[in-house]
Amino acid sequence: MIGTGRSSRAWFEEYRRKRKKADEDDRVIGAEDGPKQGRARSRSFWSLLAAFWRLADAARPIFTFALATRTLGTLIALLPPVLLKALFDSVLGTDPLPAWMPLPHDRVALLWCVAVGLALLPFTATIVGLWGRWKLTKATRIMHAAVRRRVFEHASRLPLHRVQRLKSGGVTALLREDAGTVSDLTFNLFYNPWGAIVQLTGTLIILAVVDWRMLAGGLLVLPIVWVTHRAWIARIRPVQRDIKAVKQTTDAHATEAFAGMRVVRAFSRETGEALRFTRRNHFAARQEILAWWWSRGIEAAWDFLIPVATACVVLYGGYAVLGERLRTGDLVMFVAYVTMLLGPIAMLTTSATSVQTQLAALDRVLDLLAEKPEFADERSERTVDRSSVAGRITVEHVWFAYPRGAGAKGESAEERWVLEDVSLDVPPGSVVALVGPSGAGKTTLCNLIARFYDPQRGRVLLDGIDLRTIEPASYRRLLGIVEQDVFLFDGTVAENIAYARRGTTRGQIVEAARLAHAHEFVERLERGYDTVIGERGVRLSGGQKQRIAIARAVLADPVVLILDEATSNLDAESEALIRESLATLMRGRTTFVIAHRLSTVRDADRIVVIDGGRIVEEGTHDTLLALGGRYAGFLARQLEHAPVSPPVADAGEIGAARADG
Repeated sequence: MIGTGRSSRAWFEEYRRKRKKADEDDRVIGAEDGPKQGRARSRSFWSLLAAFWRLADAARPIFTFALATRTLGTLIALLPPVLLKALFDSVLGTDPLPAWMPLPHDRVALLWCVAVGLALLPFTATIVGLWGRWKLTKATRIMHAAVRRRVFEHASRLPLHRVQRLKSGGVTALLREDAGTVSDLTFNLFYNPWGAIVQLTGTLIILAVVDWRMLAGGLLVLPIVWVTHRAWIARIRPVQRDIKAVKQTTDAHATEAFAGMRVVRAFSRETGEALRFTRRNHFAARQEILAWWWSRGIEAAWDFLIPVATACVVLYGGYAVLGERLRTGDLVMFVAYVTMLLGPIAMLTTSATSVQTQLAALDRVLDLLAEKPEFADERSERTVDRSSVAGRITVEHVWFAYPRGAGAKGESAEERWVLEDVSLDVPPGSVVALVGPSGAGKTTLCNLIARFYDPQRGRVLLDGIDLRTIEPASYRRLLGIVEQDVFLFDGTVAENIAYARRGTTRGQIVEAARLAHAHEFVERLERGYDTVIGERGVRLSGGQKQRIAIARAVLADPVVLILDEATSNLDAESEALIRESLATLMRGRTTFVIAHRLSTVRDADRIVVIDGGRIVEEGTHDTLLALGGRYAGFLARQLEHAPVSPPVADAGEIGAARADG
């Protein structure tokens, strides 16, 4: 666990040492300790800029329009200093207007023109800019939603082992903060800098026309900009990326702690969890202060530079006026334009510090989008439907090992096989019970049948068709899964049952609940089917959640059904109701039943005993009992520890379901 057993100060000092070394090696420090701590920095500013432009594909016309209005508004805003020159030279002074200035020569009329211009030009520039900014804001909000949707959809299509490594709170932070922040680059990376560039370019051109020495002085500022960028800004983005990684982990920890609050309270760990949360937040605060110092250093440098530059211009212009090389109006215009010259440079530099935060968010989003979705290398284009599928499942010489994370580079796949040379042929409508010790590979086999993974060797077939050639979503619409750890959403009872099929009517929902023996208890809830059951169904008992899950599976009308310990950890009354519900659900469907209690599976068509990733026995209950092997040993041990032998009638529902089917 991050930061466990040490203060945030010690953790931060270690981070700074690693950060310094990472800067030297051009690497990025992640949020976790250990061998995964660093990764090569793979994206430059220009690659991030190109990636953002691709993400903004639909909004490009609006971007162009906004930049055009920004250009026009900025050019209009450059005109007031010219009016000030006319005011000082030709209204307050006696010098004639230059030929290029189309204004009246009468001093009173000129005064009115200057006054009206000084009032209307900024107003016009504001209106023009506001028009484009409004259009761009709308486009940015649309892009905000589009990027978050794209990240959500891509994350939901990642391989299952990768999704399981994404902690729920961390995913929330990635979607809410990182994906949402990306769209803000439209202003900080394009709109605002473009206005500054136009203003800078226009100012340099005007200074060059009036006095080339002023242009040369302005250009001397550019090397200073480059130095500050290399010395400060390049250091900010890696720190901001690290901050986001720590915050993601912190959010994930908080989500996990509240999800497991019963366990936290059972072991009186409230204080410990609060300390972990506080330590992470203190560490993030120290990182943010570090980034703040880098950012404020840049701003302080420019806060000093602008007055110095203005003073230099005043000295130069003042001597020029005293020497009669310049007019007073020229000096006033010079001071105004120098301020306009240095202002955009300061804005570009300081805004670049905030852009680093958004580029770090974009970098993390691109990391996720760069990951391949599940089965990306397979050509799964064939579609199937209920009308064309019988439901025969065939497993041919399957070998499977779960993908491993970092730190396992020295191990070969053969050293970690979970299933080894497993073969099984299940006719349509058959009930197959998978029996064996924990970790034997029963759930893994069902994961392959559901095509949550593909085997490294061998294949799984549906009616003789390799699952690799079938489009995953098409195949999974034929599946129904009821697990021991039922997952229900924070919604109403009706919404949770209807999750199995779109466009479901209330009558179909009620009928599914009746078949699952859930209708009676649902009707007793405060609002019936419209009762909100809380996150993960926290307001329901274990048996009630199981029956809602069975109703959901009934509504899905699956061809292939997987029951993973669906009746474990229930009291006798709830288990009897669940078995009746399952008997209804299993009729006529190819069913795989995983159970540790052998009384649950004794009447299956076939019992498959798995141990060590291999099928060690296979047959009916009576056949395997007569064989006197593993299955008989499992049954004997259960009967030894049971005060009363499980009644056969409890398990007879499976046989009845098969007979009815």
